[in-house]
Amino acid sequence: MEYLYNDGANFVFMDSSTYEQLEVGSGVVGDNADFLLENTKVTVATNEGNPLYIELPAAVEMEIVQTDPGVQGDRSTGGTKPATVQTGATIQVPLFITTGERVKVDTRTGDYLGRVN
Repeated sequence: MEYLYNDGANFVFMDSSTYEQLEVGSGVVGDNADFLLENTKVTVATNEGNPLYIELPAAVEMEIVQTDPGVQGDRSTGGTKPATVQTGATIQVPLFITTGERVKVDTRTGDYLGRVN
C-alpha cells in the first residue's frame, strides 16, 4: 500500500492496485510514524479488514530540517549530534551534516546510514 496522509486521528493508506483507502490508527502505526513519508510504499498487514501492523522499507531518504553546526575542532573526532528530519523525528548524525541535506535513515533503528546526493 501507499501512505497518503495523516488526517490528525488516522493514517490513510491506499491499495495501489484497487485505489481502495484504509485508515490506520496511530496505535497501530506506532513509532513507524517517525519515518513515514507521503507516497512511501509500505506493507499493511490486516486480518478481516482490521489493520494489525505496518512494515516500512528498511531505509528511507529524509531531509534534515534542523541541526546545529558542528564545532570546527570536533569534525575529526567522529562524534554525532542531534538532527530533526522532515517528519519531526530526531536522529543522530555526523558533525559534518548540515540543515537542508538529504540523508538515508534505517527505519528499524533510526540510525543514520549516509548522505544522499
